[in-house]
Amino acid sequence: MKLRTLGVALAAMAALITLPLQRPAAAADLPLSQGKTATSSSDENGGTPAAYAVDGDTATRWSSAATDTQWLQVDLGASATITKVVLNWEAAYGSDYRVQTSPDGSTWTDIKTVTGGDGGTDTLDVSGQGRYVRMYGVHRATPYGYSLWEFQVFGTSGTTTPATCDAANAAQGKTATASSTENAASPASAAFDGNTGTRWASAFSDPQWVQVDLGATRDLCRIDLNWEAAYGKAFQVQASTDGQNWTNLKTVTDGTGGTASYDVSGQGRYVRIYGTTRGTAYGYSLWEVAVHTGTGTGTPPVQGGGDLGPNVIVVDPSTPDLQAKFDQVFAQQESNQFGAGRYQFLMKPGTYNGINAQLGFYTSVSGLGINPDDTHINGDITVDAGWFNGNATQNFWRSAENLSITPSNGTDRWAVAQAAPFRRIHVQGGLNLSPNGYGWASGGYIADSKIDGTVGPYSQQQWYTRDSSVGGWTNGVWNMTFTGVQGAPATNFDSGPYTTLDTTPVSREKPYLYLDGSTYKVFVPSKRTNARGVSWPNTAGTSIPLDQFYVVKSGATAATINAALAQGLNLLFTPGVYHLDQTINVTRANTVVLGLGLATIVPDNGIDAMHVADVDGVRLAGFLIDAGRSNSDTLLQIGPSGSSADHSANPTTMQDVFVRIGGAGPGLATNSVVVNSDDVVIDHTWLWRADHGEGIGWDTNRADYGLVVNGDDVLATGLFVEHFNKYDVLWNGENGRTIFFQNEKAYDVPNSAAITHDGIVGYAAYKVADSVAVHEAWGLGSYCNFTTDPSIVQAHGFQVPVKTGVKMHDILVISLGGKGQYAHVINNTGAPTSGTDTVPSKVTQFP
Repeated sequence: MKLRTLGVALAAMAALITLPLQRPAAAADLPLSQGKTATSSSDENGGTPAAYAVDGDTATRWSSAATDTQWLQVDLGASATITKVVLNWEAAYGSDYRVQTSPDGSTWTDIKTVTGGDGGTDTLDVSGQGRYVRMYGVHRATPYGYSLWEFQVFGTSGTTTPATCDAANAAQGKTATASSTENAASPASAAFDGNTGTRWASAFSDPQWVQVDLGATRDLCRIDLNWEAAYGKAFQVQASTDGQNWTNLKTVTDGTGGTASYDVSGQGRYVRIYGTTRGTAYGYSLWEVAVHTGTGTGTPPVQGGGDLGPNVIVVDPSTPDLQAKFDQVFAQQESNQFGAGRYQFLMKPGTYNGINAQLGFYTSVSGLGINPDDTHINGDITVDAGWFNGNATQNFWRSAENLSITPSNGTDRWAVAQAAPFRRIHVQGGLNLSPNGYGWASGGYIADSKIDGTVGPYSQQQWYTRDSSVGGWTNGVWNMTFTGVQGAPATNFDSGPYTTLDTTPVSREKPYLYLDGSTYKVFVPSKRTNARGVSWPNTAGTSIPLDQFYVVKSGATAATINAALAQGLNLLFTPGVYHLDQTINVTRANTVVLGLGLATIVPDNGIDAMHVADVDGVRLAGFLIDAGRSNSDTLLQIGPSGSSADHSANPTTMQDVFVRIGGAGPGLATNSVVVNSDDVVIDHTWLWRADHGEGIGWDTNRADYGLVVNGDDVLATGLFVEHFNKYDVLWNGENGRTIFFQNEKAYDVPNSAAITHDGIVGYAAYKVADSVAVHEAWGLGSYCNFTTDPSIVQAHGFQVPVKTGVKMHDILVISLGGKGQYAHVINNTGAPTSGTDTVPSKVTQFP
């Protein structure tokens, strides 16, 4: 299918005379849908987003993934009476589809059913009412997806159009930028200063543009242009919520300069004049651009910023009874494994003396400095296992980040299991990873941290450490993997637990909240290649003010969350549990979705929790997806099916994003995470089909697949995936890499027959598809604990095609106490496990 052409841009020019006033009439019969928020079930790639079907530009288009059931919908902003819908199909059209309306984006009514469509332009007379209008594709006419140049909705609007258009100029004095300036005397700001004696002028070429940032998203109703003699003959008036993705509000092809006003309808924070054809040999030159906004009863835009909600506890060194605050939350959360409590401590820069911050379930503590040493604790951040009789194997879902510690007795204790990241921490002493009494422990993950003293894992079964430095490392049980770690022990997997790579091939640290003076911002670190050691104190990256985030708090709806995303805002989920009645759709490149305090989202009624478009640089970090009672097909999808765009320069990252099916109650999901986009970096995840808690059973919390990778060049660092009914990891993409993998097979397999397929007993924990030619992995372990039927002998833990490009390093399988066994480690290679002594069977290199 054809790739869409890129848009064009304008600005103003060079000479000295003002022409007479001309005010063109407003365009007749403007679609209600034009410039409004559009979403879709999928996008073919980053160049064909939903917004392009409602931008008024027949040279841009939306196109879907290449499957039958796909949809495109537009939010008109308020209820409207719908009388006509026009669909301008690209070559990939729908043969059978429905046009539907909805008052809320959830409940849909068919107002037109089309069968046997032949493409081209479908003009449909309809009768209906709704705020949302959707094209719901049933059958495609081609092997491609559905593709629309334009989706236009006509009728009578409710409250979307402002009652009046404010005479004030909303752009005056606001920040302006341009594609170029003729000279220092003609800056972009001169077109927005309210002074008709100053002007912006561009270079003498096409295209050129000038834009203004209104500071917040506004309803736009009129644009006034006062041209100097160097005018634009052809140009577009455009709006954007994020300054990157633009919607055409008005296209002019026969401009004559002078002063002109254009009635428009749309929303945007940014307004741009994008010139494509100059009217003179000079550039584009504008004395003034005025932007008028609505003052009526239109639907207000979602506002960014604001407070962080009741479950974020912000403290400083002078906070009264600070220890009591930590103790109060710990008393509530110490054993509250499946409760609804969620808490985030944010510690302002400074020195805190005599503090012991004990962290229970769903509790996070973070410093608010730009660097870890800005927030210093003379004391401890402690995780122990007294609540579970010294057994730390269930110390899940908590975190510490971006601070420094001088431990009270010289060594801090961080005895955690899965989903408990220790990021960007400076320990000025040692670190003990085992519980008091050296009971069982099953962690764990450290990144971008500096431990001056020695790290003692002691009873920890496995651990992954990335891009850090340690003063020493004492021991390991089964699988200790290091990449880019200064001071790490040398590889000795043939006789011990260590796998060590000198550098990490691709990494990017997790975004984090910090204070710039009194202003909250989110720092977004840049990608590193072949990293070794910590990224700080001079971490490369960018800062995003909190007012560019929709701060999600209790009572937020999925519709509002999606509206905020469509408006160009990022998301900051404050601690809480959020039930969704719509899939969260992340469609904009470089969007940040960040959670605090293990914020949890629950998809209801069988919807998927989150879809990410095939775009550059999305950052997903710090939240938990908990499957709902009705089966979801895929809880998190990164890229639609068939994604193929190159994101190697700016990959999407998934960091400290966790998935749970069951445990807190019945949960069902066929797939936990499906990665279709190329170049994605998965940096620490735990995908867990629950083996304990409420709502568990072979079919009660059925979840066939943990991670499915269809994209190419995907990298996983710190991959924990457990207990799925079929393959825990199924890797179909080329050039995939995994560094560290921890797995337990499902405990509750009823018998061998339930997991026998293709003549093989048991689904491999880590399966590389037979079609894959190149794949490589290091430091992988799978354990079986078949408590329902201990007689099961699983064929192998790992299954890969035998090809020169497929290389597996340092892999092991273990029978936990003799509850079932493995016949081989990988394919038909590797000694079987036996007995009850929990001794690993290893393969150091395959093939």
